[in-house]
Amino acid sequence: MPRRPAPRTGPTLAWETLLPLGDAPTPLRDRLERSIRDAVHRGVVPPGSALPPSRVLAETLGVSRWVVTEAYGQLVAEGFLEAVVGSGTRVPHRPARGPDVAAGRAAAPLRAEYRRPRFDLGPGIPDLRHVPRARWAEAVRRALDALPDGELMVVDPLGHPLARTAVAEYLSRSRRAAVAPDDVVITHGATDAMAGVVAGLRAAGHRSILVEDPSWGRLREVAASAGLTPVPVPVDASGVEVDRLVEAPARTGARAALLTPAHQFPLGAALSPARREAVVRWAHDVDGVLIEDDYDAEFRYDRRPVAALQGLAPERVMLVGSLSKSLSQAFGLGWAVAPSSLRSRIGLVERARPSVLDQVALAHFITAGDLERHLRSARGRFRRRRAALLDALARELPGLPVTGIAAGMHAMLGLPPGVTARDVRHAASGLEVAVSDLARYRATAASAVGAGVGEALVLGYGNLSDALVDEAVARLAVAIRTAQDGRA
Repeated sequence: MPRRPAPRTGPTLAWETLLPLGDAPTPLRDRLERSIRDAVHRGVVPPGSALPPSRVLAETLGVSRWVVTEAYGQLVAEGFLEAVVGSGTRVPHRPARGPDVAAGRAAAPLRAEYRRPRFDLGPGIPDLRHVPRARWAEAVRRALDALPDGELMVVDPLGHPLARTAVAEYLSRSRRAAVAPDDVVITHGATDAMAGVVAGLRAAGHRSILVEDPSWGRLREVAASAGLTPVPVPVDASGVEVDRLVEAPARTGARAALLTPAHQFPLGAALSPARREAVVRWAHDVDGVLIEDDYDAEFRYDRRPVAALQGLAPERVMLVGSLSKSLSQAFGLGWAVAPSSLRSRIGLVERARPSVLDQVALAHFITAGDLERHLRSARGRFRRRRAALLDALARELPGLPVTGIAAGMHAMLGLPPGVTARDVRHAASGLEVAVSDLARYRATAASAVGAGVGEALVLGYGNLSDALVDEAVARLAVAIRTAQDGRA
């Protein structure tokens, strides 16, 4: 960033901060976020420093202002930066945490660089207070005791047979998938599984992939990094709009689609039975491949979770799942399910597998019933927490629409006319409330936000303490009124 003179009055601006974006195959917004985090961690931008206005930084870096405002907004929502009316965006002052890393002295060991806001309404995070640490530790101990010496150095290219068998049996029971142990590949998680699948698709000649719009951006980015062009398909209250999905290949030649049939993120829809059948029929008609992201499918509160789409057409559907939403992404374990005929047809790329010890621990964790016991307990907590959240929203923000089926760990809140989610997010960050803007999950910056939905927030309740639900919503209501007053 070029050197600029500091203003005569007001806070010290971080004009001299170098923010290299690099040329990695990831969105500019994410690269800018990482660069800002790194500059703060290294002490290049010290606490109290104000970052350049978004327009100035965008001009300096040669990027759109949207890239900068989105990066700033996300970091503000996480509490990493703060936005104060009249003072811009700055690095907050935090209590001293030991030795100064920027001065070259050692940092305190095993300490996180930042904490999530106390009132955590950010989506995509499970209840970290209830991770079954003791049961997992016991599974690891059993794995160590049970593994023969020879297997400590053997790595099966598809995963350890014990893990593949346990996952196959679990998915057959819980998701009614049509799966045998030989159909399972053990992965480091859903993102890792997606990376192998899309690399295989690209090698098999695919050049584009249909994606829901809006949807979780990380898997779209993985597809783009592999050389596949994401083709957005709108989503409504019944899931992906199949008519639009069927039309898209005529324009793009796409014969692969990434879907979340059980619980769409972020709109919260379940793919209707008629559309499930239509999607499978389309895949047969075009000799296509469906990638089913089983996103938080275990959590349904008004009925049993719907069966996996994979059960309707195992020869066409690759089912991708992980422990990230049921336990935590820290476990780094997941799976992809596809018969060998489908794996060979798309040339599924072999990738490094999780450690043998972790895989066998997963097998013990599942076969001992610990995973399903944990999920039953989590469903009860999330059902009660969701009900409390809806009650608080009805009380504090009457008239605002809350959408999404009774499932998962998030809901969507529509905002009053004239109020932008970005303004609410900034105001909420000053009240220690983390929220997410629906626009963040659009497939393209210019795309419509599904099914006529206007400005909205995606509210997560997975990692929110039950005791803080009412206050979190009360503070959110203050943030919305603040944003409303600012627009008056």
